[in-house]
Amino acid sequence: MISRCKTILLTMFLLTSPYLLTAYGVKEGKKNIEPVGLQCEYLHNPSGLDIPHPRLSWKMGTTVAVRGQRQTAYQVLVASSRELLDKEQGDLWDSGQVHSDESVHIVYDGKTLITGQKCFWKVRLADEQGNWTSWSEPAYWQMGLFADDWSAHWIGSAEMESQSVGGRPVDNKMFDPWFRKTFTLTESLKEALIYVASIGYHELYVNGCKIGNAVLAPSVTDHKSRARYVTYDISHYLKKGENVIALWLGTSWAVFPAYQRNDKPAIPMALAQAEITLTSGSKVRVITDGSWKTHASPNVLMGYWDAHHFAGEFYDASLEINGWNEAGFDDSEWAEAKVYQPQIMVSADKAESNLLMDEIKPVAVEEVSPGVYRVDMGINYAGWFEMPLVGQPGDSVVFRFSEREKDACSYGIHSIYKIGPDGKGTFRNRFNYMTGRWVQITGLRSAPDLKQIRGWMIRPDFRRSSGFECDISLLNDLYRTTLWTFENLSLGNYIVDCPHRERRGYGGDALATTRTGLDNYQLGAFYTKWMEDWRDVQGEDGNVPYTAPTYIGGGGPSWSGFCITLPWEVYRQYGDVRILEESFSTIRRWLNFVETKSKDDMLVRWGGKWSFLGDWLWPDAWPERSAMEKEGKSLGDTRETLFFNNCHWIYSLETAACIADVLGNETMAVAWRKRAEEVRRAVHKTFFNPDDNSYVNGYPAYLAIALMVDLPPEKLKAKVWKRLEYEILVNRKGHFWGGITAGSFLFHTLLDNQRNDLICEMATKEDFPSWGNMIKNGNGTFFEDWECRGSALHSSYLYIGSWFVESLGGIQRPKSGFKEFVIAPWIDEKGPRQVRSHYNSMYGTIVSNWKVTDDKLDIEVVVPANTTVLLKLPGVRFDSIKEGGSEWKKVKGIRLDSQRDNTVVFSLQSGTYRFSARMN
Repeated sequence: MISRCKTILLTMFLLTSPYLLTAYGVKEGKKNIEPVGLQCEYLHNPSGLDIPHPRLSWKMGTTVAVRGQRQTAYQVLVASSRELLDKEQGDLWDSGQVHSDESVHIVYDGKTLITGQKCFWKVRLADEQGNWTSWSEPAYWQMGLFADDWSAHWIGSAEMESQSVGGRPVDNKMFDPWFRKTFTLTESLKEALIYVASIGYHELYVNGCKIGNAVLAPSVTDHKSRARYVTYDISHYLKKGENVIALWLGTSWAVFPAYQRNDKPAIPMALAQAEITLTSGSKVRVITDGSWKTHASPNVLMGYWDAHHFAGEFYDASLEINGWNEAGFDDSEWAEAKVYQPQIMVSADKAESNLLMDEIKPVAVEEVSPGVYRVDMGINYAGWFEMPLVGQPGDSVVFRFSEREKDACSYGIHSIYKIGPDGKGTFRNRFNYMTGRWVQITGLRSAPDLKQIRGWMIRPDFRRSSGFECDISLLNDLYRTTLWTFENLSLGNYIVDCPHRERRGYGGDALATTRTGLDNYQLGAFYTKWMEDWRDVQGEDGNVPYTAPTYIGGGGPSWSGFCITLPWEVYRQYGDVRILEESFSTIRRWLNFVETKSKDDMLVRWGGKWSFLGDWLWPDAWPERSAMEKEGKSLGDTRETLFFNNCHWIYSLETAACIADVLGNETMAVAWRKRAEEVRRAVHKTFFNPDDNSYVNGYPAYLAIALMVDLPPEKLKAKVWKRLEYEILVNRKGHFWGGITAGSFLFHTLLDNQRNDLICEMATKEDFPSWGNMIKNGNGTFFEDWECRGSALHSSYLYIGSWFVESLGGIQRPKSGFKEFVIAPWIDEKGPRQVRSHYNSMYGTIVSNWKVTDDKLDIEVVVPANTTVLLKLPGVRFDSIKEGGSEWKKVKGIRLDSQRDNTVVFSLQSGTYRFSARMN
């Protein structure tokens, strides 16, 4: 059976490998530009879309040897078969020749699409001279199962109900369930798809083969209102005769306290529907119902699946049953599955799947006490750990995972493997995951072999979109550490605060990560999914919890207000109007709710101890928090918090007004801006300190957010900026002074106002408080707090990741998307003297490479086809500027835009440019 599965997988790889398509399907040396990079809803050849009108995007080639290339028209063909597409017959949609330079988010406008419909498409373009390209290489997308087409039933194990009690946390003791269904096909098949939704995680098997390489599927979802399904192509795994479809469910999120409902027990459940087309054209449907058989597997989730109680897994190898997922297995003694009717919506999982991404190899193992071994994996990570085991039957081997060298275990994350009757086995996570660098192992009879141990970092399969390096090693380390930390927080298609202690999608923490994520990864599908989670969790009164999709957790208005920030940032990065349209009702309802918590044009304190929080974990926050707790107060009660939350209210109103502008809703835009101005006047009057031109306690983060939301009247802005500089450079001695939320506004205020001098001053510090200090004290990831006391893998201060490409590389988008963009590198004697950077936009890869040698600047710029850029060269002698060794005036594609403030600005058409100039 194993060899057959491997043969099937190898055949599928040869048929679908993008590397082979690249090697054999693309002709080298073409001079004419070709449309490439075809995407549907941000994904390459996605399956299982339940969007009636998907959006299509493409790029105008990958080379930029010719300058000024742009699209003037396009034609899209969508066909129901590859054969029709090859004949240029778009039986589903022929857009005709559309005179437009748009190539991103083109909405499918053809025939109504049905469940399982496979849509093959291609595009051709007209260039700036009106010449049409040849057709692109074909791409496809496949529709999923629409809500009205489900005939399957939710199934689960009745035996597991005994531990599900009244909505209280479930201390799980039950083994994860197996399910199987045997059926017969009377002839060979043409195609077979199966749609599998689950409450909790699932694995799918067909005739003994595990389907797909995804792990911990589907994406984490609010199971109080929704379950997501994954679409699998099982055509190559079924055969004429007897077949079996099997499911292994993982308890996981099924028992999460916030997801419990009266109409369903807190147990894992599955909903599956297979649609099989036989060679004769007849159809066979296999659905989950009461005829499926179920049995306990050898795997048990340990813990409550809640903060501080995610624990791990217990695997009892003595309970393994060979062939449980194969045809011909006798399941007559298995119990029947129980049918349930939870009232939750079912929709497609439309983001990248979790995969085993980076393999982690251990660097050392030592015996710390007799029979106790400690493995050093070399870096802190979130994912899986694997190790072969040999012992006596019944031996229990315990694995404790720690992110700190001196601790045996962090946050109770541990797993147990009980060796079976053959005296050997392999421990590997399945429906839970670990976080840490060190693994302390007890129960072994001999020392582990380092060469046989490995781990994997797990995250969704989103792609990198950027690159950065410079001649300052500390900055390179900061960049790498930021990205590694971010990736380890993304499992499940939402960003968690930490992957061990809480695993919650805090909106306040997301202020620190979103812009960094968008600058460095292709996250259109990821953030579209997460925004759906935020819409799901909104209450009937319009209030939004502080976390999504996880509900539970403390916070304040800036946490809930992420329901405005997220769609706006996605729109700014990708020009995505649909996410604004889909989120507008949520935004309006939340702002209406917030209005009920105001008095005299300012917000007032509401909620419990962990509500109405403002900034979180700034330097020295621990002693201030302890002092308040002794007085019986919380951080939500301070004057500083009141100031910050009201500034954030202004920010939310102004951002919502910008969204209303894009959507053409002038009424709401005017109303929200008017309200923001009323709040602005009240907050300035209440909190401004005229003696030193500051606000509240004068912390840099509070001064920054005041400037971001235009709190100071025009005559005071320069004075407040001066005060902010003084606070950073003198009072804080050049160190960063902000927490997760207010710190995000401090950083982005400086970034958006080109105060790279101040950012660089703070970024290059290595004593407390600084990112450099965390690197010296950490294990390859950033901490929860500046003091390095809490979690050592956390989302807190990742906003620095937006600085490298945006400012040091200078690649910026002043408008939405990157059809028109700016390259404005910060070149200063205090910063790097050499930078290499790029960003892969929806239009193509933008490059900004520069170096300063003595008094000469050399800069290479790549502008993708169908885009334009403003290149800003600071501090150069205008009369010395050359491009490609020639006077710039004699070169095609360059136009002088302006020359002021010691900066020369050129407007460039698409192409590759190499400028040189003498510095002043």
